[in-house]
Amino acid sequence: MSRQINDKKLITYLNPDSPISEAYRSLRTNIQFSSVDEPVQTIIVTSADSGDGKTTTIANLAVAYAQEGKRVLVVDADLRKPSLHALFSQSNQIGLTNILTNQVAWQEAVRETKIDNLEFIGSGPTPPNPSEILGSKRMKALIEELKGQFDIILFDAPPALIVTDGLVVASMCDGVVFVINVGTTKRGQAEKVYASLEHVKARVLGAVLNNKKRKDKDAFYYRYYGKTAGSN
Repeated sequence: MSRQINDKKLITYLNPDSPISEAYRSLRTNIQFSSVDEPVQTIIVTSADSGDGKTTTIANLAVAYAQEGKRVLVVDADLRKPSLHALFSQSNQIGLTNILTNQVAWQEAVRETKIDNLEFIGSGPTPPNPSEILGSKRMKALIEELKGQFDIILFDAPPALIVTDGLVVASMCDGVVFVINVGTTKRGQAEKVYASLEHVKARVLGAVLNNKKRKDKDAFYYRYYGKTAGSN
């Protein structure tokens, strides 16, 4: 059952004509053209630390894809501190952990949202071993199943410097978007996250600069897309 969405953070849904919404659409376009030979279907969004804006970024990016007519699934893979369900006004009682522990089929955990073409899977109950569950063969198989049903699948992952969960999932996805909070994320932290992603052979699509002061109303939300976290 779909529910009304009132969260002001979903700017792409509530105010699609705003400059920030346009920036998310530009982000979507840059991801699509990041590699013509290797299409990007599964994307994980992570950050260095909590509060960097990764969940807001992934939610708005998901809406931007859905508004393009793509069939989109957004999955909360932050099993330790989930928050994506709140943005979409959804229950988190059944979700990814239930699927991975074979309690329910993924079709039973998918929830419709108020937004056309956009569906959601919550994290579900917090397990005692998040990294092991996310790194399981069942997770790999689930991703392959979902790829046959959705055009774009986005995973919200925990901050990469806090736990290794996100790195585990990153190695299974087509690409990673790294959210950097300007003013709080240190250069050394960004470089460490990038090195960790490179170590697990994850494909870093680029970085989003969150809370970047815009010089004018048309300035984009993201910067240096497609470059390494250590670039100037």
